[in-house]
Amino acid sequence: MAQELQPDMPGTPGTTGAPVTTGAPVTTGAPGTTGAPVTTGAPVTTGAPGTTGAPVTTGAPVPSVPPVTYPSRTVPPSPLQPGAGRDPYRLYRTLREEFPLTYDPLLRAWLLSRYADVAAALTDARFGHGHRPGDPPCATGHQDVDEAELRAVAARTAHVLARRLAGRTQVDLVAEFCHWLPAGTVAAAVGVPYRDMMRLVRGRAASALAGQCTAQIAVREKALASFLANVLDDPLRAAELREAPAGVVARAWTESLRRDPPVQVAMRRTTADVPVSGGTVPAGVAVALLIGAASRDPERFRDPGRYDPDRDDPGQLTYGTGPCPAVLLAGLEAEYALRALFDAMPRLTLAPGFRPEQTGLITRAPRTLLVRPGG
Repeated sequence: MAQELQPDMPGTPGTTGAPVTTGAPVTTGAPGTTGAPVTTGAPVTTGAPGTTGAPVTTGAPVPSVPPVTYPSRTVPPSPLQPGAGRDPYRLYRTLREEFPLTYDPLLRAWLLSRYADVAAALTDARFGHGHRPGDPPCATGHQDVDEAELRAVAARTAHVLARRLAGRTQVDLVAEFCHWLPAGTVAAAVGVPYRDMMRLVRGRAASALAGQCTAQIAVREKALASFLANVLDDPLRAAELREAPAGVVARAWTESLRRDPPVQVAMRRTTADVPVSGGTVPAGVAVALLIGAASRDPERFRDPGRYDPDRDDPGQLTYGTGPCPAVLLAGLEAEYALRALFDAMPRLTLAPGFRPEQTGLITRAPRTLLVRPGG
């Protein structure tokens, strides 16, 4: 089992086993022995150091031995190492390419980073408890929702918030829009005054009103912030989406969830041995599913670092594909956030000199999103 747990490695520095070729003459015999010493002038090939019984070849040239190649590094990087939060995607690339299965002592968990492994593990019962909104077990735990009512609630809440910001010179959309829209739509959907919902959210009691998935407000905040950042970062793209139909906005939303997932790491615990790329994950261990790494796997996505709503290989791992109010509501909030902001602020642009910067390791999103409502 110990060997199965290690990633496939072409070699480890310090090992022996390659033939060693020496070109110096070798003299056999020792001082004090009888008989004349025998001296040869031909190259001699010996076995690995420490072995006995290797044949000695004389009189013929010995073919050269190809050099042993080793991996570029011998210690896997950790998502928790200092500085990783500034650009985790370089680290993720190293893990995908060189260490698709490795144990991280800082996280105290095995790491999976390739898309095929992470996508399978998110719904594999052998990876134990935990699920995303929209996963199969989730679909059976929710009451039916009125999509038209949710759509009306999301639209109304987004437009109220956007109109409050329209007259400002400069606005931070993260603090003054993204932070409030998800909580506001939940409050309106369940008939609770907005100020009371914010108190309940701070008190971790929102799930009692809105259900476990719908109450994941912080995740929707981060996803919305990344979506608006991706749209506004390109003025041409923003102009295209300003009047785009719902289906086009939905593709842009899905692509943002793919490129910049709000949840970068999902933790699971195995209930059985599971074969994956690079080895086998043992039963009964913690596993960190690196959604951020899988979402930019070039084996699955063409040019994975580019935000491209029109890509022909779409997909995202933040949400499952089953019916869930949280998944529906998050998409509606993204759609009506764009419509409300552009309606209230037709010349909306990023503030001069500002570029969105993603931060975070376990969850990730822009901390600020400075815009000029008047362009």
